[in-house]
Amino acid sequence: MNPAFLLLSLCLFWQSKTAKTARPAPAPNIIFLLTDDQRHDALGVMGNPYIRTPNIDQMARQGILFKNAYVTTSICSVSRASILSGQYLSRHGIDDFARDFSPQALQNTYPLLLKKRGYTIGFVGKYGVGENPPEKEFDFWACNRKGQPPYEYRRPDGSLIHHTDSVAIGIHQFLNRFGKASPFCLSVSFKAPHELDGNPPTYPVQERFKSLYNDLTIPQPETADPTYWNRFPDFFRTDKNIGRERWKPLLSTNTLYQQTVKDYYRLVTGEDEVVGKLRRQLDSLGVADNTVIIYMGDNGFCLGEHGLEGKWFGFEESIRVPLIVYDPRNSAQKGRIENKIALNIDIAPTILQLAGSKVPDQMQGIDLNRMVLSKDRAFERQEFFYEHTFMGSPRLPKVEGIVRVDSKYMQYIEHGYEELYDLKADPHEKQNLASSPAYQPKLEAMRKRYAVLKKQVK
Repeated sequence: MNPAFLLLSLCLFWQSKTAKTARPAPAPNIIFLLTDDQRHDALGVMGNPYIRTPNIDQMARQGILFKNAYVTTSICSVSRASILSGQYLSRHGIDDFARDFSPQALQNTYPLLLKKRGYTIGFVGKYGVGENPPEKEFDFWACNRKGQPPYEYRRPDGSLIHHTDSVAIGIHQFLNRFGKASPFCLSVSFKAPHELDGNPPTYPVQERFKSLYNDLTIPQPETADPTYWNRFPDFFRTDKNIGRERWKPLLSTNTLYQQTVKDYYRLVTGEDEVVGKLRRQLDSLGVADNTVIIYMGDNGFCLGEHGLEGKWFGFEESIRVPLIVYDPRNSAQKGRIENKIALNIDIAPTILQLAGSKVPDQMQGIDLNRMVLSKDRAFERQEFFYEHTFMGSPRLPKVEGIVRVDSKYMQYIEHGYEELYDLKADPHEKQNLASSPAYQPKLEAMRKRYAVLKKQVK
């Protein structure tokens, strides 16, 4: 036999054998970490020189850090519904704290869609949508049924445990039970750094973190100056405004400001500790290399900016959140900083695409990985629609608008009051340009886009 022919035959034989025995890559495990009221700059990796978040910072440096991540509605229940469903408020209809997903809508949330695909699904922490959490739909459930759970729980032995520490235990239990039974999707939702509602509200911190940051003096934001609060119109500038009401006992003096902001940072550092434990456990189980971790906040938070405490309104501090996608299987994305606009409605389609699952047509978000890699402008947002219609004036004036990286239009829809900001020249939103003659063409253009987007999101 011809030696060349023999060699060719052997090569073809081994190629055929390899093709028959090669196995497809296993579906990745997915962990989604959601924090409560964490503003975009409450991470060291986002440029905060005071806060200590070494574990989250490391994860960001090993993955994709989204510098311009936003929520489409800045309030817990609505944003969480948007995360689970991949939809704007105008479409999913969860507009308060009592409304549940319909049975059909629930089946089209990302955890339940992954369950149909063979994933083991778990939920730990705060579910936060409606009054009847879907505990029975999950393979593992370690959530308090209250929409806003307490910070401390009493254990059977009578001792107290902080919510963040209870989340850490829930994660540990899930991974011990299902960590090697791939694929799994674990959704984790912290209460921290959300305040504990009360009169006044408080920020209960784990004992081991109470002295952290005592050696620091954190400067107050420029827009904490009373000038900026006094510029608001009468319907907004009232003590009945919840943002102002909560500002008084928490941020109205420098002493209060130092205590509140440091406690807020301490709660975030507590979450960071949990992230470190989580990653070490994944390593010990031998599944870290096939586990994607996504980290995000459910909304931002004003800490004195504009004379306010809280979220709700369209200010940058309120609507911008941290977002990290860490995929150890994709070394090409390591250390990438992404400046394209990412939204909370993108989480569900991103998770589904990671799992190789079809994204339902009713989802309005996009796959973040495709957005990062694609040169197609269809995956590069120029703007998005913002809507917050819970409650209304005077407690929480309703607001809608358009957000771009370089500019913003907001309308307080009960009053017809407009705001226009040039974010490139004025990133702290100190000057409302809606009445400026020079900006009237820009204002009119933004009004038209607002009307178009308001229809599109439904």
